[in-house]
Order: sequence, then C-alpha cells, then structure tokens
Amino acid sequence: MNPAEPAIDTVVYAANAGDGTIGSYRLDRQTERLIPLATTEAAENVMPLAISPDKQMLYAAIRSDPLRVLSYRIEAGTGALTPLGSGALYGSMAYIATDRSGRYLLAASYGGNLVSVSPIDDNGVAGDATQTLETGSRAHAILATPDNRHVFATNLGDDRLAQFHFADGALVPNDPPAARTADGTGPRHFVFSPSGRFVYVLGEFSATVTTFELDAQDGTLTQIAVCEGLPEGMNLAPGMPREEIPAGDETPRIWAADLHITPDGRHLYLSERTSSTLSTLRANPDSGELHFVGNQPTVEQPRGFEVDPTGRYLVAAGELSDHLALYRIEPTSGELVHVSDAPTGNKTNWVEIVSLR
Repeated sequence: MNPAEPAIDTVVYAANAGDGTIGSYRLDRQTERLIPLATTEAAENVMPLAISPDKQMLYAAIRSDPLRVLSYRIEAGTGALTPLGSGALYGSMAYIATDRSGRYLLAASYGGNLVSVSPIDDNGVAGDATQTLETGSRAHAILATPDNRHVFATNLGDDRLAQFHFADGALVPNDPPAARTADGTGPRHFVFSPSGRFVYVLGEFSATVTTFELDAQDGTLTQIAVCEGLPEGMNLAPGMPREEIPAGDETPRIWAADLHITPDGRHLYLSERTSSTLSTLRANPDSGELHFVGNQPTVEQPRGFEVDPTGRYLVAAGELSDHLALYRIEPTSGELVHVSDAPTGNKTNWVEIVSLR
C-alpha cells in the first residue's frame, strides 16, 4: 500500500457468478463510496461466500463442475485474497457458512436436497465434505446456533427448518427433526438476533419474516409471530419454485431473497427480486416482535446484500444490475439513504463485508 493512501478499514467482497470472479472494494466511510480494489479469479457460477469467525479467510462455493469450495486468505491491511486450496462438495450449494469455531464448513444444496459438513484445517483450508446428509426439499440456508451445539437448515420446498445436534463436526437430526412455517412460506434465508434468543426466517414465496424463539438447551425452535415484509398494493401473487412456474405464465410473483439484521438487533432488512426493492422492519430485541417500516427501490433483482459490522451501512447487489448500491443506515429509524454506486461484474449475487481492524 502506498504510504499516502488511507489505511483500509473495511472491505466489501462481491461474487460475480457470470464472470467467475470475486470483486473487492474499500468501504470509504468519509466519502461514503465503494472504491474498487481488485478482481480475483474464482470459477464460473461462484456463489455463495462465507467469512471465517476470525475474519482471516473467505470461502467461495462453486456451482459449476467440479463442485467445490475455494479457500482464500484475507491479507491483513489490504484485504487482498490469496488462494490456498479447494475441497470437494457433493452438491450445488446455495449457501455456505462456517460453524462458530471456524473448524467446519456447513453447506446447503437446493437442487440436491441435502446439507454437508467439511473440515477446515489449521491453515484455514476447507477440505472435501466428510458428511453429506439428505434433508427436506430444496435446502436453502444453514447456520450453527450461537453456542455451536446445534444447526438449523431451511427446507424451502417443505416449509420447515431442519433441526440438528452438532458435535465433533457431525450433524444428527434432533427430536423433533424440524420446526414448521406456515404453508406456502418457502423459508429461505434466516438470521439470529444478536442476543441469540430469536431466529428470523424469510419466506421466499411470502416475503414474510417468521420469528422463532430458540431453546438453546434443546436446540429447538418455537414459532411466536409472523410479520409482513412488503407493503399492501404491491400486486404480487404468492411465489412458487421457479422451475414449477408453467411455461408462458408471466404472473408477477413474490420472490424474496436475502435477510440481514443490524448489530444492535433493532432493524431487519429483506430483498424482493420481482419488484427490485428492499424492505425495512423494526425489531424489538427483548421480545423479538417485528413491525414493517418501509419499502424502497434498489438494484435490479437484488439477490444478495449485507450490513456492515458497524451497522451504519448496507451494500446491495443485483443479478441484473451493473453496479453495487451503498446505503447509509439512519440509526434511529433504520431508514436506508442511498449515497453512492460502484461498478460490478456480471450476475453479482452475494456480498460479504469484513472489518480488517
């Protein structure tokens, strides 16, 4: 780095599935801009991404043959990505995440109806998957609980969340093996509240957010509320799996995609692809109660976005957009204020943000 250049505090990574690359940007808080840093080669259909708990590694799942996960070291001070190795995945993974220890990579396959676990070695490299487990229809996301003793995985096609015990890198179905959402929800992505007490689940076909209370001891979920994520008058029909929509049917349907929460647990954001919008929900950290606040246009077909670690900014990517959009988050209202754009690659679909110090 040139000594005259400001130190890089926060780096944004964006997966460009169409180009087979990962773009990196410096989040300049002073000018509120995303400044391009580098473009790193990955492979065709690179998506999704995950960051290790110590923020030193980035993992990228490849959804073209050969199916695998690539491991990159995040260089301190610059955010540059250095490739270290790869491991085989036995499914096209829609979602990956490390467990809370950073010793295992969890993955969920939509097309394969399965989840898997891969070991991560002492150098941070994810190896070949050692457990591949059939689960419900259209697995879409997977995360370990804050205490790392249990794992949940959404099954979009079955309107349920699979519940697993997790120990020594192995998944074992819990009893009961799943928690349910309302029929037709299509549970997709989910987040834990910062307190760990609640799990918020986005419905791809309903654009609702279902709140579950977590029993940390048993690793089970109890549904407590459902909040609408879109305003009235959107004129969108309930969603359904894209591969099941009849040929010639051009009915505008709900197609929600991503969900994230601010670090203080007070605001949730969700993206809806048909309308190309972002919605803001207000959350009560003590009760888990949600209230719809507003909805606004964003990048075209927003499949992925992320809130930065300070909770002050949100970066959105659109699969049909040629740019990333940077928003300032107003701390009290949660309002998203668009401040700038940055050029991106083809079919950008996933965003991760890392603080380097």
